[in-house]
Amino acid sequence: MNYISLDDYKKAWVFRHKDMPVSAEDAKRIKPMAKERAAVLWSTMVSRVHDHPDFFDTSDWCGLEENFSHDINWQDVWEVSGAALPEEIITHLGWEANTTVYFCMARDNIIETTFDVFKRNWQSFMFLADGSLLIGKKRTTVAQFLETGNAKLGEKPKG
Repeated sequence: MNYISLDDYKKAWVFRHKDMPVSAEDAKRIKPMAKERAAVLWSTMVSRVHDHPDFFDTSDWCGLEENFSHDINWQDVWEVSGAALPEEIITHLGWEANTTVYFCMARDNIIETTFDVFKRNWQSFMFLADGSLLIGKKRTTVAQFLETGNAKLGEKPKG
């Protein structure tokens, strides 16, 4: 089994928040990964060594500042009810609506969805921003959402 039910996901409350409701249709497309599947994806796309963004270092591509071009503030926009994902993030990523994306919080905690679902519900996902990486399947552009309210925009090295 690659996914667990959103109902069984321990942090599903972020998608049920009364001020930021997620539609039933979008909820079906927000798929928390089973721990085993998440661990494989994390090891392949994020880090073979570290289990959480707090521990990234220069042995991880995501721990190298050279892989990130600049930071932007997401929190100010997030605080506006119904606000869209900041345009600078959308432009940097350059992904199509149907791009499969992975919101990577830790080795055992990854959510798969599509970019259009993420964009519509980004404010809910930001409750989970703790160094979380947004990575697109077969894409090199990335965003890392920090608990400080900033996002680091960068490129994942090829290979």
